[in-house]
Formats: sequence, structure tokens, C-alpha cells
Amino acid sequence: MSKVDEAAGTMAGKEEGETSREGVEAIREALRTIPLSPGVYRMLGAKGEVLYVGKALSLKKRVSSYLRLTQLPERLRRMVSLTHSMEIVTTRTEAEALLLEANYIKKMKPRFNILLRDDKSYPWIMLTEGHVYPQITKQRGRPIKDATYWGPFASAWAVNQTLNLIQRSFLLRSCSDAVLSSRTRPCLLFQIRRCSAPCVERVTPSDYVALVDETKQFLSGKSTDLQQALVEEMERASEAMEFERAASIRDRIRGFSSMQESGIINPASIGDADIIALWQQAGKTCLQVFFIRNSRNNGNRAFYPEHAEDDQAADILSAFLLQFYDDKPPPPQILLNCDPAELDLVSEALSLKRGRKVELLQPQRGERRDVVRHAETNAREALERRLAESAGVSKLLDGVASVFNLEAPPQRIETYDNSHIMGQHAYGVMVVAGREGFTKRAYRKFSIKGPVTPGDDFGMMREVMERRFGKRDTEMAEERPQDWPDLLLIDGGLGQFNAVRAVLEELNVRDIPIVAIAKGPDRDAGREWFFQEGRSPFQLPPNDPVLYYLQRLRDEAHRFAITTHRAGRSKAIRTSELDAVPGIGAVRKRALLNRFGSVRGVKGASIEELTTVAGINSEIARTIHTFFHPQ
Repeated sequence: MSKVDEAAGTMAGKEEGETSREGVEAIREALRTIPLSPGVYRMLGAKGEVLYVGKALSLKKRVSSYLRLTQLPERLRRMVSLTHSMEIVTTRTEAEALLLEANYIKKMKPRFNILLRDDKSYPWIMLTEGHVYPQITKQRGRPIKDATYWGPFASAWAVNQTLNLIQRSFLLRSCSDAVLSSRTRPCLLFQIRRCSAPCVERVTPSDYVALVDETKQFLSGKSTDLQQALVEEMERASEAMEFERAASIRDRIRGFSSMQESGIINPASIGDADIIALWQQAGKTCLQVFFIRNSRNNGNRAFYPEHAEDDQAADILSAFLLQFYDDKPPPPQILLNCDPAELDLVSEALSLKRGRKVELLQPQRGERRDVVRHAETNAREALERRLAESAGVSKLLDGVASVFNLEAPPQRIETYDNSHIMGQHAYGVMVVAGREGFTKRAYRKFSIKGPVTPGDDFGMMREVMERRFGKRDTEMAEERPQDWPDLLLIDGGLGQFNAVRAVLEELNVRDIPIVAIAKGPDRDAGREWFFQEGRSPFQLPPNDPVLYYLQRLRDEAHRFAITTHRAGRSKAIRTSELDAVPGIGAVRKRALLNRFGSVRGVKGASIEELTTVAGINSEIARTIHTFFHPQ
């Protein structure tokens, strides 16, 4: 976004101390200072929240169109009525404004924009440089200096499958530098012919460099000559009666060939491109993306952007493309099953993002058309499965509303649970579910800070509720927050129910129904008791689908709590009291533990005994002794 950031200009909006305006009046006031130049505008609500982000070739003309309310759809009229102020950022061109708009939408998630919910980072294949024996592995997140990358891949499974095939063909190490330097004999990967064992010098540096060069050629798409060279090398080894070496080369060729299989899944006629197909049904949209790099399929993934039911496919596709490539470089070609809105402008913006030309194509014949149709079929089938699941969930939510006497089927159910061992490594968790199933991006973990008596589950639940609902803006207390649940489901009995109800009453949160679910005395699933205000504890019929659904919510919260607790406990186990001692790093800590066996042994050692450890002089020994035995 550097070019766009450089182009950012002045900002206009409501000045501090100015009389509050809303709706059309707020837009008229903003128009006094909005220029005719290209840029991005943001419509802000009463609390400064971003309602909508838009771009324009002429900001003044575009914003002026919101004054003609009779020509706007109901959704935009609602947006205008909620607007209290506006902010603008000018850019040099409309393409720069388009990129900046996508960046703002992805970061701010305004409620009236088409939103791509994509919080996932994509894995890449990384080859480290600057080492005698470079490492090949997968990498997520920020690029590392002195490394070469290939990708992206749609999933960890896709990148792991490719790495396994590369290991079979090119025998590069996948272990870390620390493991490489500490090994004294080859690991299992060498035994199964997936590594050349540079750790014990079973391969010379020059031969390893040759393997690295072959890997780079292959991943860069230069594979034809490489395979022929391997075949010739195998034949020479066989003629020289070096059968073990010939068999090793044969195994490399087999792995190499399996990565070159072509067809619809691995199209030979497509080099670097993304295949994107859109399918709409029942007011919902699915976009299926296939990553093709060097004529190989790096995996695919389905996306379901959030949008209004009357949004057109072209507008959705345009918004998707710009938000999807906001944090990743677009390939030279993007093959589509339909044209996005403002095709030329979107292509110009993506070219600006990439630094080179990006083509948006809708193929009409040949293998490229077959690939796009294959992606379209995947998009249709994925959306049909999602709609079927959603219809089933809708019936269950209707049942939940009936069982608990709710005014309407809940759109958001939050389920809570705790996990700890005698109060140690205590965590509370929140699991969210609704018409689209589990919303994992909304899950939350609460590391219990206390002070809480060990084993006090009620105290832990009180802390979780205070942290979840205690930050409500008192000035806007009458307005229900957008992320407020329609039902709280608590894993526990009457005690947990009373604890949660008491906290919410203290916080003046009285509009959320609370239900606790507890297993009966025999702890058998299917015999759960439910606790709700104004009703005696009750059970549901053992075969009731609503009971199964509530059990699933409870079990998901329990699973999330257990995995969160285990992760926290494992992290604590990896740490030690020695980590807090000044002057003690990883090497000295290892030496101390090897000498005394445990932290307890280090605590009980005298200064003289501590100095017998390699790397521990008398000054450090006194520091350790004083740390554990302060005067």
C-alpha cells in the first residue's frame, strides 16, 4: 500500500466542538470541504464507528449523490440516517483510491460494505539462503530475510503434500539449524530416502548446492530438462553397476513425476494464475479460489462474503478481488467465470498492487475454460452444502426459541465453559454459534487473572462475565451492541446459573436470556438438566434434535476450553523459574538442569556446587543463590 499511502492527502469531516448533525445534514456539512479529486470517503456513526467506506473519481460528486434519498435503496437510506460525520482521504488516481478502499474495508469491517471475512494467513514454501545447507520448509506470516518463497498455498495440507514430494525428489533438509548442528547420526528421513543427511556430511556442500539448484528450477517451472537429466544420470549409474545409486535416482524421478501430472486439477497450459469462480443462490454467494503456480494446483478454498441480498454478482466479485489481494501479491493472470464491476479499473488497481500487469480473463474455450468450469462446479456444490446446513440449523434455532420461550430464534448463541487443574492454568472460553454454524473467528479465551480460590468455578465464571460484558459504553447503554448474544448457554448447574445472573444484574445487562446445562447425577449424555429463570429445572426428551444441538454447543465449548487449558499448561511447562534469574540463558539453564536434575536441585545447591557447572562463575553462582534464597 506504499504508493497509496504516499498519495493520501487531506482529511475532511466534522470539526471539534461543532454542533452534532446527522443524516443528510451531516453529509451537507461535510460537502463544504470535500474536493472534486479522487479519493476515499468514510461515513461515521454517532460513536465514530465506520458505517461505510467508498471510493470515487470525484469525491464531491459521489458524496452529493447521497443527498438524493428517493433514488437510494432502503439499505443506503438507513446508512445515511445513521451518518453523523464523514472523513475523506484524497489520492492521485481512482485506481489508488480503489486499493485504499479495499484496505480500509478489510481493516475496519464497516457494516454496510460487502465484507470478505478472511483472517487466515496462507502458507508458503520457504528456502533459506545464506547457509551451507539451505533448509526447505513451510512459512506463514511475515517474510524472513535471505529466504526465497513459492506460493501461496490454500492450506497447510496442500503445502505439506508438496513438501513431502520435494523431499522425495530433491532430498533437502527440513530440520532447523539447531537440530542440524546438534545431530551425530542421520535421522529417520535419511533412512526412508527423504533427506541427504547434511547433518553428518553424507552429502558434500557442492552436491547439496546442486540439489538446491534443481529444487529452484523445479519450483520455478523449469522442469522438462531437469527430469531428462535425472533419467540420463540413472542410466549411467545402472551401466556402471551402481545399482543402489540408480535406485535412489529412480525414487527421485517417481516423486518428480507425481508432481507433474496434468489435467483439470493440474492444468499444463496455465503457468501462474488464480482461478476464481462465483456462484449465487438464495441471496448468498460462494467464491471458489484455486491457486495455480507453475502449472501445479496449490489447493483451493471457498469464501462466503457478507453482503446484502440485492447486491449484484459483479459488485461482489469486484469487492472480493480487491480485499482478497490486499495482503498478498496477485498473480499475472486471474481467470474468472464472470466479469467484475469496473473491470478495467480493478485490473489497473491490481496491476498497481503487483507492480506489473495483471490480466482479468474470462476464458471461452480450451483447458482454461474447463478449469474455470471445474471451479464453478465446486463453488455451486459448496454453496448448496452450506445452504442445506443453514436450513437445518434454522429449524434447530426455531426449536431452541420454542424450548426456552424466546421472542425470536437466536441469531447468536454464546456458550461458556471453564477449564483448570486445581485452579492452575485456569481459562474461561466463549464459543459462538448462529445460523451459519460455529463462528470460530468470534471465539474468545479468558486467562483467569483472579484472585480466585483454587477450584472456585463460580468465581472464574464471574470474572469471565465481567470481562465480556463489563465494558459497555454508559453513554450508549440504551443501544444494544451488535455483538450482543441472543442467548447465553452456561456449562454448569444452578450455581453457575446464579453466578452469571448476579454478575449481569450488577452490570445492568437484563436483556439476555440465560440457560445453564448440566449433566444429571449419573453424568450420562441425554439426561441433561436445564436451568432458566422463572422455571423449575427441566429435561428434554432423549431423542429431541434440539437436545442434540445444545449438547453439541456444550461439547464444542468443552473442547475449546480443554485445548486452551492444555496449550497454556504446555507453555508453562516449557518455562522455568530459572528463566527469571538474571544472566541465565538457554545454554546455562540446560547445563544447570543437566547437573542438578531439576529446578529444586538448583535451589538446594550451594554456591560452591553451582560454580562446578560449565559457564557458571562465582558471580553468577551468587546471583542464582541470592535469587532463590533472598535475605
